[in-house]
Amino acid sequence: MISVKNLSHSYNKDGKFQVKDVSFEVKKGEIFGFLGPSGAGKSTVQNILTGLLQLQNGEVKIADYDVKNPSKKRFNKIGMSFEQSNIYSKLTAKENLDFYGKLFDVSTVDSKELLQLVGLQGKEDKKAGEFSKGMKHRLTFARSMINNPELWFLDEPTTGLDPSIAADIKNIIKEKNDEGVTIFLTTHNMFIADELCDRVAFIVDGEIKLIDSPENLKLQYGEKLVEVEYIENNETKKETYSTVLPEDKEALEKVIRDHEIQTMHTKEATLEEIFIKVTGRGLV
Repeated sequence: MISVKNLSHSYNKDGKFQVKDVSFEVKKGEIFGFLGPSGAGKSTVQNILTGLLQLQNGEVKIADYDVKNPSKKRFNKIGMSFEQSNIYSKLTAKENLDFYGKLFDVSTVDSKELLQLVGLQGKEDKKAGEFSKGMKHRLTFARSMINNPELWFLDEPTTGLDPSIAADIKNIIKEKNDEGVTIFLTTHNMFIADELCDRVAFIVDGEIKLIDSPENLKLQYGEKLVEVEYIENNETKKETYSTVLPEDKEALEKVIRDHEIQTMHTKEATLEEIFIKVTGRGLV
């Protein structure tokens, strides 16, 4: 669905590249996370993929179209939800969606249906300029689905949303993916990436450092630990043991044998911890 080979980009065209020899592929039907701190090059790559920036160096194919040969038809297959909402403030929510829907050459989703899906029912006739930041974000998210995209670009889709609405947005993403939609998720939120993505790419200073599934990354870079709460002398104690070190395995067996266990669960590294370990950089 997406093929990127040796992509480089310089804003000043002075030989200093903000994106450097980036290559990756996104398979049809997967959720691919593009993860990195602010200024890492995420938005630059995304803008080239979606046609907002002109390709300078490399080869890029999107939904079977070569971006060197732009075709309006490719936009019929693409949806894009921006982190910064760019809606028309003097139009109502419904007018925003209806206007945008007319830009496509394919059948579109009913605007009221989309507004209900993102929790904006009853706000159809309210001007978007009167919306809160979170409501504007939901309207932008709804707009990105209006053409039933095969390839869906999501830039920080849960930013500024309360936990309940964010959970609804994540459920919509999962449902669309179950329907076969390919998703390119740009974020610095490792928790949403871990929850949603089939594979992730770590990008820092314009270079991809690693691409793999969250599960494989945890197995490769995470420590194998077990945290146990148990009762000893009428007091609750908590200990963490390695499941690899022989002495820890023996100690764990002794605790299980000699004490009443309250809780026991494995501990795995988070994607954020792995990102820092692999790149030497934080996410801010």
